[in-house]
Amino acid sequence: MISIIQRVTTAKVTVNNRDIGKIDTGIMALVAVEKADSEKDAQRLLERILNYRIFADSDDRMNLSLRDINGGLLLIPQFTLAADTRKGNRPSFISAAPPEKGKELFDYLQQLARQIYPKVEFGQFGADMQVSLVNNGPVTFTLRTH
Repeated sequence: MISIIQRVTTAKVTVNNRDIGKIDTGIMALVAVEKADSEKDAQRLLERILNYRIFADSDDRMNLSLRDINGGLLLIPQFTLAADTRKGNRPSFISAAPPEKGKELFDYLQQLARQIYPKVEFGQFGADMQVSLVNNGPVTFTLRTH
């Protein structure tokens, strides 16, 4: 699985002019599922997101995790992250999971996140979403499970 995580002061996702997920200080994570991914990858990705130290401590060093600051988490499915962009002028989605598998693993990620983290919101798989955020820093990282 692939995720782009961004440290935010606020983020929200809207579908059909209705806010379906909104957080204040925390992490907005775009998530893509690849063909070879499994539930183990979803578990690993979630643990990395929750424990990745990207928030400032008292010495202004990135030393605190989302859990440490009790921040919000907004998980948004985005299959385009799985694109191969190494050549040409058009992305290839050969490594992206088929939609059924992508939905299955994103649903699993949602269930798992709800079980282990209290401040989590979600985008909607397959929907036309509008995402807005204020990236704090800016701080942005790419996380991969393999």
